[in-house]
Amino acid sequence: MDTARHRSAPNGLATSVARAGARQRRTEFRADLPGSGGWQRCSELLEDVARFEVWRKLLGEWLRERFGEAPDRTTAGYVMSWYLSVPAYAAALLMSHERRVPLLRPGELAFRLGNDRPHPDGIAVLGAEFYCLPDDPGAGGPAATVVADEHALAAVLRARYIAHAAKFIPVYAKTTRLGRRTLWAAATDALDNALWWVGRQDGDEAAGAAEAARVLDARHAPLTSASALRLSADGWTRRRESCCFSYLLPDESECAECPRICPR
Repeated sequence: MDTARHRSAPNGLATSVARAGARQRRTEFRADLPGSGGWQRCSELLEDVARFEVWRKLLGEWLRERFGEAPDRTTAGYVMSWYLSVPAYAAALLMSHERRVPLLRPGELAFRLGNDRPHPDGIAVLGAEFYCLPDDPGAGGPAATVVADEHALAAVLRARYIAHAAKFIPVYAKTTRLGRRTLWAAATDALDNALWWVGRQDGDEAAGAAEAARVLDARHAPLTSASALRLSADGWTRRRESCCFSYLLPDESECAECPRICPR
């Protein structure tokens, strides 16, 4: 496939990335890599674990400036969740706004860390291929794989996301003392949260919750639960599957929906 030509096609994935990016303010969302600015492909981190160590060192410095301490589990938990948010948010944004699912391969996703806080503040979707519905304007193109309906598209999103997480987790597990269950719980949180965030930023949390319920309609192992979103008296909320370990910072306590204190 001539990737460059298909990416620039009027109905190509790059067009969808531009449209979806314009509808959100959470991060820079783009379909190419600038020549500078600290962007790195996900595959580069998975091939060189030292990059995770550099990231955690930057985070540790940031935490010490603000809290005076940077516990090892806290830096491990933050980087774990931040990395997983990259494929999760890319998938959620394109699914919700374009009804398209990119392949989410580590070599086809990149991100940039922010200057004010070492979290991903830019995401690039670099591939040309995507899954879509039969009525998609690009359905007849060579970059498109057509699926039957929205439930099939949700299943594809879940499978592509799990495939990416399955490459990340064994690599990252070697750099921390976090267990596989914790890492897959964080992967579950990242996807459930991303679908919710997209609905929230559109002013329709119920739509985000419905999208999450479609993608995470049950527990699909190795993910650790179905969507945990629920409507309470105070609005939409969810019990986390994983802990971010913020409570280890001075004068901090567990989040309200932390699994350490919130029963199932």
